[in-house]
This record gives sequence, structure tokens and C-alpha cells, in this order.
Amino acid sequence: MARRTTEQRDGLLTALGRRIARLLMRGDARGGTNVPSDLAKLRDTLRPGDVLLVDGQSLVGQSVKYLTQSTWSHSALYVGDAGALGATGADGLELVEVNLGEGCVAAPLSKYASYNTRVCRPVGLTEAERRDVARFMVERIGTAYDLRNIFDLARFFLPRPPVPRRWRRRMLALGSGDPTRAICSSLIAQAFAAVGYPILPRVQEVRLRTRDIGTRREILHIRHHSLYAPRDFDLSPYFEIVKPHLAQGFDPHALVWAHHVPDEVGGAEALQLAAE
Repeated sequence: MARRTTEQRDGLLTALGRRIARLLMRGDARGGTNVPSDLAKLRDTLRPGDVLLVDGQSLVGQSVKYLTQSTWSHSALYVGDAGALGATGADGLELVEVNLGEGCVAAPLSKYASYNTRVCRPVGLTEAERRDVARFMVERIGTAYDLRNIFDLARFFLPRPPVPRRWRRRMLALGSGDPTRAICSSLIAQAFAAVGYPILPRVQEVRLRTRDIGTRREILHIRHHSLYAPRDFDLSPYFEIVKPHLAQGFDPHALVWAHHVPDEVGGAEALQLAAE
């Protein structure tokens, strides 16, 4: 009897948690700034293992941006083709991400065509290591996260909690941990940790026993994955910021400015030229 009561309670809490998750993710249909991606250039630029940062506007997104003092609310890993890496029913889906209420899923790159995005590229990894990072994420597609702890979820209804700045990052890891893993970058951080790649490691400086008393060496310690947020890939000294418009070749002299349009071209034609 007690077991049945527990199962009923857990089922009710999970259902309530999913409903709260849907409310928290609502309003994220468009990005936070009016700088949408050029999807064709973005697709041509991305390589497996790249991290795509996203500027979203859901309640969860606003909380993450406020708590981390950043533009970026979400992160996804570009894997190339999730189906080719073994994901069932994910042929042609290029991103793997973790969403609140859904868990780890594959998604098309076109999902973020209207969002402001940023590409963060790990430098120095071999192609095999890049595939290992991508495969780590693909193998976790379908992973669901426990949403029974509605108190963990409810804190995101307050996008700007009145807490001191030094405690804000810790608020992402508050509570049971599962809702945190479902909204931040912890799974991507685990994928890079699996191949020994740093993001924002804790640095310990030690003095070496040599004749030169000034000789020191930095020892890197991996931070716990629950403390990583989207902006960490942006801030990391080990990830290169790649801008698709520049990576594909940019010629400022080819731009057509409105004030340079010939006088004989007017009205809608001038606007069309300026847009092109």
C-alpha cells in the first residue's frame, strides 16, 4: 500500500513538474536580440564538436542570463548528423541539446534560424576527438531528467532573484540537481571532460623544486559539471569564437549602403538593393 501511494505521489509530482517546465519554456520562440543567424552560412561554418550558444527569452532563459550575467541562455552541441552517429530517428538532425521537460534530444539547426547565436569552437582537438565529443552527446539522446522536485523548478519563475552577485552562479546548482542538468550546459561540459578538454578549469599554481625559485607550474582542475553555464564557452580561453559572416569571407567594399543608391533608383527598388 505504501509503495503504491509513493508511486502515485511521484507520478503526480512528475506530471506537475512537466507542466511547470512547459510554462517556464514558453515565450522562447524568438531570440532576445534582432540579429538572426544566416542559416546557410551558419551551416557551412559549423563543424562537429562546435558549441552553439543561443539567446532565448523564456523564463528559464532569462533566469540563466541574469544569474550568469550573460547574453546566452542556452547551448547545444553541433554533431553534424545525429542519425549517422547512431541516433534512432534523428537522420539529418544536426544538434543535440538538453531541454527542460524534454531531456536530451536531437534538433535541426533551423530551429535557431531566427535567434541570435554564437559559435564556440574547441581548438586543438583531432577529428577523432571531435567525433568522440559528438558521440558522447548522441548516445545520451532520450535521457530524461527527474522533474519531481517542483521547488527546484519554481525558482525559475523569479527571473531576477534578489541574491548577491557572488551567489548567483551557485543558484543554478541549487537543490536536487536534475532540473539544473536539464537547463544548463552540464552535459556538454561532461562531453568535453570525457576527452580531457578544458573549458574554465580551476587553476592551481604550484612552485617547482628547481634551482630557479621563481619557477611555477599551473595545474588544471576540472570544475564540477553542474556549475557550467552557456556563457562559460564564450569566456573560455580554449574556445575560439567563430563568426559565420567572417569565416565565409567578408568584403566590406561589396556592401550597398542606402545613401549610395543612385538617384534614378527609388522607392522599393532602393530598399531592395540596400537589403541585398
